[in-house]
Amino acid sequence: MGAGMSRGRRRGFGHEASRGMLPLLALQLLMEYGRAGASRPPVTAALLAANTLIYLRPGALHEILPSLARVSFNPQLIIEYGDWVRFFLSPFYHLSESHLFYNMTSLLWKGIQLETSMGSAEFASMVAALLAMSQGMTLLMSKGLVFLGDYTAYYDQYAVGFSGVLFAMKVVLNAWSDDFVYLHGMVIPAKYAAWAELILIQVFIPGTSFLGHLGGILAGLVYLWLKRSFNGPDPFTLLVTSITKVVTWPLKFAQKLLRPASSQGRMTGRGRVGRRASARETPRGLWRCSTCTYDNSIATDICEMCSTAREDHSSSQRQNHQAGGSGELSVDEIRRRRLQRFDR
Repeated sequence: MGAGMSRGRRRGFGHEASRGMLPLLALQLLMEYGRAGASRPPVTAALLAANTLIYLRPGALHEILPSLARVSFNPQLIIEYGDWVRFFLSPFYHLSESHLFYNMTSLLWKGIQLETSMGSAEFASMVAALLAMSQGMTLLMSKGLVFLGDYTAYYDQYAVGFSGVLFAMKVVLNAWSDDFVYLHGMVIPAKYAAWAELILIQVFIPGTSFLGHLGGILAGLVYLWLKRSFNGPDPFTLLVTSITKVVTWPLKFAQKLLRPASSQGRMTGRGRVGRRASARETPRGLWRCSTCTYDNSIATDICEMCSTAREDHSSSQRQNHQAGGSGELSVDEIRRRRLQRFDR
């Protein structure tokens, strides 16, 4: 949830002159995803792209996507008329460039940390759960105030924005943190930062949706409680993981088919070191050393890698003599013979 919006303030997109914030957002994204060694979490990038494209509405998207007025979160329309499009789509719409910029900057910072630590599948599951729960909490609190006699304060209010989910993510991110954060000159424990920010936003920006942000905090607390109570991955995470495996299976299968035969063993010189095999599996014109599995030319009776004699009828006695009567060489003996070979 983000800024609140009354009936008389519904606006379309593209009427506000650019303040240069979107290029700044693109620069931040490039710095995070373009630096060497960056983790580049894909779900966070997809959420950023979805919110930005919905705001900009380029090309054909302008005709396909519903308008801001059509999706703005309104408890009365959702509960009394079943308008669930508002329930699910309103978090992805923003009122202005500055509204989008501050929400996406927060999403970039929180999303990278959470997705990197918990994995993309579980992070996607968490975002979906937090979105549904934060919207649901806001809906329940709005309806509860009606029963208490306050009909117009929140029940017939419009709001859009991703900040409800962001408040929930802040709760999850700081749940086990012992650090302190600076918030408008105050030093407070990180685990209470969401509550402090909830109050400060209402003081400095009174037009924002108080219930939307509060619903996000409560959703984060409920999510943490469910995670502590439920051992193992949740069903949605398992579903996302399964879908990912199905989608990427053809690519992995093609990679196996195109993998060169040399990747099955280490090529060195004229032969190859591979697994132990019978004489029938050894390529014609070569013989495989029984000690180090190196493929040698039939022109020589001594292994070029470890100097072990060839095992056949003509050289079996010589091999036994070199091995000291044993069919296998010790690791130290193999190492010594290799050093002798390369020192020639």
